Parts: sequence; structure tokens; C-alpha cells
Amino acid sequence: MTAPPNQQRNQPPIDLLCGWPNPALLPAPNLLRSATTVFTTPSIANPALGYGPDEGYEPLRAHVAQWLGAFYQPCDPISSGRICITGGASQNLACVMAVFTDPVYTRGVWMVDPTYHLAGRIMDDAGFAGRIRGVPEDEEGIDLAFLASGLRAAEEKAHAEGNTEPKFKPPRPWRKIYKYIIYAVPTFANPSTKIMSLDHRERLVRLARQYDALLVTDDVYDFLQWSAIPGGKLAAPEHACLPRLVDVDRYLDGGPVDEWGHAISNGSFSKLLGPGARTGWAEASEKVAYGLSQVGSSRSGGAPSQLCSTIIDQLLPSGFLNTYIQQTLQPAYAKRYHTLLGAIQEDLVPLGVMVASPSETIAGGYFIWITLPPPLLAADIVQRAQQEENLRLAPGTLFEAGSPQPPSDRFAGCLRLCFAWEEPRHLTEGVRRLARVLKHALV
Repeated sequence: MTAPPNQQRNQPPIDLLCGWPNPALLPAPNLLRSATTVFTTPSIANPALGYGPDEGYEPLRAHVAQWLGAFYQPCDPISSGRICITGGASQNLACVMAVFTDPVYTRGVWMVDPTYHLAGRIMDDAGFAGRIRGVPEDEEGIDLAFLASGLRAAEEKAHAEGNTEPKFKPPRPWRKIYKYIIYAVPTFANPSTKIMSLDHRERLVRLARQYDALLVTDDVYDFLQWSAIPGGKLAAPEHACLPRLVDVDRYLDGGPVDEWGHAISNGSFSKLLGPGARTGWAEASEKVAYGLSQVGSSRSGGAPSQLCSTIIDQLLPSGFLNTYIQQTLQPAYAKRYHTLLGAIQEDLVPLGVMVASPSETIAGGYFIWITLPPPLLAADIVQRAQQEENLRLAPGTLFEAGSPQPPSDRFAGCLRLCFAWEEPRHLTEGVRRLARVLKHALV
């Protein structure tokens, strides 16, 4: 067989790997007006240029609490005391690990598998290299029987070893050391796009309480939702499709078992206003939210995103953020999603590609997860796509939880395609290029 012609020199690059928002979808003019207001108003500018309180800019905490309450509609109003302003979801995940884990007493980290691939590095930095365990997804988002069995075995091992109290973290009134960390992206998961069912969310909270685990969820895609039917409309795009795990922990079986609770919601403005803002929020019990604010870097440096917090805060009371999400972001990403999915169905499905379809009614997030026809391997296709078509793709093996040696083959035939970064016309062309690669590989 002759090798396919190398067309890379004649084609502009197309990137279906990059999980960033397209710059054209970020409201730079509105942020400019907000910044002008901040810097021309001394009562705002002076604290904006200071260190700021450890918990974050108080007006933004209050406005985020109101905004989240309107979207998620929890059983009780969200107080500003449940909100800690962060430097984004990734920075806050590192803070969670620094405050609420002990590298010995905390028996390990469980991550829904496949998982957000860069979260593992943060767990490694906290001392959990080699102790990250993947929990397979099932049709409802997480294999709870697998997780329960693993937690039970880990408890037995800890008791046999006499691991009954923290070894390196002395007691502090503002922190609790949990026995386990369980990490998930419950809604529009990265990379699989699955939505964890309400039944599984409730059962997962019960497991966390039973084994004293802290559920850490990246809820960064929740606002980016639309109808799974092209041209369709959601009944309530202004409300979340399901309660977060932190909401479930508030109402389930009479509420949290102690003042700390067992769930924390990690949020970010990165997907809504711009990653460069480096601003996010965490919502949890007031004890956990305050404990987060007492991480050493915040005690030393103040709020991790003080200046940008004051700028972003200008966008919430006016209702701009809600309007922008519903009238700009949701329609724009819906168009990209359906463009990419339509191209996949037209050009890839006839070649034997299978598409993960988490819901027939609602879609969202940034990604589409596909499985290649056997015997094709994603690593080979990714390399050929780059060399032959100037097309960047993400292989499924990138998203395995932990660092298996040698790598397993759980996701060896999978690809994650991102529709957020490229323009719609490039999404269609990108799929055509991928189809050419697959045809040559299948010959």
C-alpha cells in the first residue's frame, strides 16, 4: 500500500484538542467597561489594588451566592459565607488538597475514569503519586459498586496498618483532614460528556459520608447547556439540569452529618468570561469555605484574584452575565456542538466510529467523545492526523486516571474532540480530515 500524500504543508492547522474558549466568545468590551468603572471609582479601586480579604472580595461573594442560588435553586438560600473566591478551578483544587488532606492519613484519591487529565498532576503535587485510583463510569456516570468495594478494601488496609490519625498535618480549628478525596465532573464530564444521574449523586454522597470522603467536583460546564436536538430549546436553560453534589449534601437524609459536610463545588469564570481572569469560586459548608481561605498562600498573599474579582463583580448585579450566557454562549456553543456532531455522523459514523451520547434531551460542555472502529488505535490516528492533515486530536489514553505502567488499553480506541476552540467551518473541515486519515488507516 502506498502511503497517503502528506497534505500538511498545504493546509492551515485545525485544533480539536485545545479545550479553551474561542476568544471571539469572550466579552472583552464589557470587561473593559467594568475595569474602567473599577479604576475610576476610588472606593472600589483602592481595595481592588490591595491584598484583599482571604475569603475574597465580599461583594463578589454575595453576588455569586445570589447568582448560583438562582441557577441551581438549592433547598436553602446560599449565603456568602459558603463562598470562597479562588484563582480558578485548578488553583483551588490545589488548595483543597493542601488544606483538607494529609499525605498519609488520607488513604488515596479516587477519580472518575476517564478524567480531566491535568487534575492528576495536582494530586501528584499533594503527595498522592501512585495512589490515584480510577472509578469506571457506568451508564449513570459512576460505578458505585466498584468504588464502594475499593473504599472498603482501603479502610481495611488502613486499620491493619494503624493509620488512624493525620501524620503530618497538626490539628487546626479551620480544617478537617478527610480520609479520601473523590474527584468528578458530574455534569457534561470532561472528557466523556456524561451526566451523573440524580440517583447516583445521592448514593455517592452517602458513600462519602460513610467513608469520610470529600467529594470535589469541577462544576465548570454546568451553565453551558442546550438542547440535544438541533434547533431545539431547553425548557429552562436558566436553571441547572440537576443539583450539584454540594446541593445534594445539603438536603439528603436531613442534611450534612457534621458542620463540615462532604462536598465542595469548584466553579470558574474561565469558560464564561476568560481563562486569563484567573477567577473562580468554591461553594461548600461555611466551615470548609473558610478553611479554604486559610491556605498558606492566601494568608500570605490575600485573595488569589482580588483585582479581577472587582472587575467581574460589575457584571453580576446588572444581569449581564446571565444574559451573556443565555443569549451568546449557549447558542454559540450549541451551534458548534451540532456542527461537529453532524459532521461526525456524516463522515465518521459510516466508517464505524461510535459517538458517546449521554442524553437524548440535553447536551453541553466542550467535548464529544468518540470510539474508533477496531483495530485502530487512537495514538496512531493522532500521530497520522498531525503529520498528514495538520490536525490536532486528543487520544483517549490521555484521560486515564492515575499513571498505569505500562498504560492500559481502556481508552486506546477513543478520541476526545473539542468544539469550543475552532470556528464552526473548521470543525466540519477537521472531521473531513480525520475521515481521510481513518480511510487510509483502514485500508
